[in-house]
Amino acid sequence: MVTKQEEYWKKDNFVVVTDGTKPAMKWTIDELKKRGKKVHVVDLSDKPAQDTFKDVAQLPGGAENAIIGVTKTEPARIIEKLASKGIRNFWVHWKTDTCDVEHLTADPELSIITGRCPMMYLGKGASMHGFHRFVARSLGKY
Repeated sequence: MVTKQEEYWKKDNFVVVTDGTKPAMKWTIDELKKRGKKVHVVDLSDKPAQDTFKDVAQLPGGAENAIIGVTKTEPARIIEKLASKGIRNFWVHWKTDTCDVEHLTADPELSIITGRCPMMYLGKGASMHGFHRFVARSLGKY
């Protein structure tokens, strides 16, 4: 049976919002690109990478899902901005969700996954992500 988390990665167009504090966000971007997905990156760090957007308002339309991994900004505010651009599916990186994000999960218009690392689902083979996946499945937290 395919989980909600596994289903999430079947879309073709993603927004990734990072502030550089979660290394898994770079790995997520790289893995999505390897899979041929369209990825728009919003880099909210003090030194944004080239070829990234510096603000959610700069994003073009058309993204289906957003992955948010920030610790310097309230992720719920980012979700609200992205929702105003038509995005309805969100993944808030493990240990970056907040009470405000939890309040947004009650909105029937939004689908928000929390408490999971994207790389646990995107990582391949014998890696730290594979080990993480094995442990999570063993504990019923996959």
